[in-house]
Amino acid sequence: MQIRYLLALSLLPQLVLADDSPTASASQCLIEPPVPRIVSQTQGMSAAELNKIRITSDNTNAEMGKQAIFRGDVVFSQGDRHIAADEAILDQATEQFDANGNLVFQDSNFTVTAESLQAQMRSNRATLKGAQYWLHGQQVHGDAEKLQITINNNLILTNTNFTTCPPDNVSWLLEAEKIKINSEEEWGEIWNAKLRVGGVPVFYIPYMTVPVSDKRKSGFLYPSFSTSTTNGVEIAAPYYWNIAPEYDLTFTPNYMSNRGLFTKTEFGYLAGESQKGRVNFEYLGNDQLISGSPNRYLYNWQHQGSIDKNWRVLANFTDVSDNNYFNDLKSDVNRATDNQLSRIGEISYFESNWEISTRVQDIKVLGEDEKPYQVMPQVNFNYRAADFWNNLDFGFNSELTNFAHQDNNVNTATRLHMAPSVTLPIHGPSGSLTSQVKLMQTNYWQHNEDPDLVVDDTVSRTIPQVRINGQINFERFTELFDENYRQTLEPQFQYLYVGYEDQRGIGIYDTAQLQDDYFGLFRDRRFSGLDRISDANQVTLGVTTRIFDSHNQEATKFSLGQIFYLQDSKVGYEDNIFESNQSTSVLAAELDTRLTNDWYMGAAIQYDTNTSENKKTEVTLDFRPEANKLLQFSYRYVPDLLNSNTNDTVNISQAGVRGAWPISDDLYFVGNWYYDLNESRSIETYTGIQYESCCYAVRFSYHYRIKTNYDDNIGSAAIDSREQFESGFYLNLVIKGLGGSGPLGVTDMLNDGLFNYRKPLYLRN
Repeated sequence: MQIRYLLALSLLPQLVLADDSPTASASQCLIEPPVPRIVSQTQGMSAAELNKIRITSDNTNAEMGKQAIFRGDVVFSQGDRHIAADEAILDQATEQFDANGNLVFQDSNFTVTAESLQAQMRSNRATLKGAQYWLHGQQVHGDAEKLQITINNNLILTNTNFTTCPPDNVSWLLEAEKIKINSEEEWGEIWNAKLRVGGVPVFYIPYMTVPVSDKRKSGFLYPSFSTSTTNGVEIAAPYYWNIAPEYDLTFTPNYMSNRGLFTKTEFGYLAGESQKGRVNFEYLGNDQLISGSPNRYLYNWQHQGSIDKNWRVLANFTDVSDNNYFNDLKSDVNRATDNQLSRIGEISYFESNWEISTRVQDIKVLGEDEKPYQVMPQVNFNYRAADFWNNLDFGFNSELTNFAHQDNNVNTATRLHMAPSVTLPIHGPSGSLTSQVKLMQTNYWQHNEDPDLVVDDTVSRTIPQVRINGQINFERFTELFDENYRQTLEPQFQYLYVGYEDQRGIGIYDTAQLQDDYFGLFRDRRFSGLDRISDANQVTLGVTTRIFDSHNQEATKFSLGQIFYLQDSKVGYEDNIFESNQSTSVLAAELDTRLTNDWYMGAAIQYDTNTSENKKTEVTLDFRPEANKLLQFSYRYVPDLLNSNTNDTVNISQAGVRGAWPISDDLYFVGNWYYDLNESRSIETYTGIQYESCCYAVRFSYHYRIKTNYDDNIGSAAIDSREQFESGFYLNLVIKGLGGSGPLGVTDMLNDGLFNYRKPLYLRN
């Protein structure tokens, strides 16, 4: 049982705000000053016109070279600066301007009301006393005993405060002895700041820096505090280092009383204008919660971009110390549900009709003893020429791959594959017919290292393929439930012939069986990869019907299809096992429909007509009357699913309920529950209630989920000693305008769990 309280605050209060609140719209939260804004037309003005001073008033008393006194509706304008007051005095000798009485100061960034103003027009300096200010287009507003505008257009506020809450409901307020904002650096400094929540002081900050734009600056970010029965008391104090315009680094020491010091380092960089990358390193030395634990760590490097208009580069490398790293520690790189670490490097060159790429790839699978093959390297060359002769398209796909392995007693190989093809596409408004002839030539050079799995040293495999795919489009207008609709009927057929060749002398390096959903029925292969190319002499028949409403929006889509085998396939998966005699494939059907304006249903089924067995079923029923209102029921059944850890097959039969519903304008509920019907137990429960106003949000949630534990035998943390389920209570608080983790919302609550929200039929595969 884990109980954790999270306080999400940031020491970088963003004064440039964009309220993305899901429950309070921008128009509701936008705080405007109580006086109308004066819009200046300064675009296209010369410097002389911008510096020109204009003063209007009801009454003027002036002497040349001395004082000028203005009374009654005084308006002073210079560029985009405007001052309105009941009375103003202009000393022409010293160029000092004094104003008082219903004083309003405005420029392009903010509006200030004050008791009095003193301004030096020669140096553009001004001092306002008893000021109240509002930032235009934002929620920020506050008071200041004195507000000074310096010669460099910097801003200094003395004995001041600010908030993003409405004036009639100030839930939080930041008070400061002094705030200085540098307009050129676009950063502010705050001295002796005190945060009040509900009028009660809760935090004191002697000094802090404040961004007023998206510019970066080195400094400590707000510390975070949490406590849990697993990790104990947690204290994290991130430090951000703005090394250079193209480099930055964030270092986060995170002390956990039950585990020790867990550090995270993230280094980001830009390489020119079109390349970027990130390096992460996480480290926990001697996990105190695990007796005899070694040092636990993660390192990750990601890079992507283009060298020029033709060259592209990509790199991604991740490694962890143990299989349960993501289960035990909250990483910035992967989630607890990720069990594969991809290591890939690729460089590609693109032209209009051809490309060539070279890649290396290694995949580490957490919790599995068997290691995948490494691609060291793979070179791909693809060429295509549209309408190269008499409407024929020519294509040439090829790859040269070297399969290596970390273990010395595993067979390795080099594979060369070439597949030229000629295609005749015929397209029209009522349908299409595509005919293709392909010749697949594959050569293997294999090295026998495993005495239990002997393969041929060299293999030359030549397989022809003929594929004819056609589709006809019919449509009609119909009336259903007193509404006009347009219905289509789209029958589709495919004939596929693939020659047979004995492939028992070829090892399996990157091949797996593909799904048999509706779209999979029209593929030209049964397996991914190239180690097994199944022979075929078959016809696929399918039909899709769609119903469109009067706004041309798809209301219903239904597809049904099946493969009819004209000849038994001889090529199996492992060891070239001969398949049992089957006259047809599974019957695959898929439905996606809008039942009413608010109700949606999705369903998919794969039914084996030979054995009368259900191979896969998915059903979702959604009620979505408006934004942030959701109720979803789902069911999923998959029999004979292979468990890679035990090599046993398991049946998945899961039912789920997920919902998100506003209780009021500011309060809403999100929850989900998934139940394993085979094991008669809950596998995940999530319940959250969130209150969100214009200036803060608070969320209280409960999470119960099954853990993905792997046996990595580090210290005494064998899989038998780990908890199978994890539960916890969480409290999140975001004070808008003080940075933190950003706005809380329905979307991230729906995605906070093992089973993310997906619209109907998105659960396929």
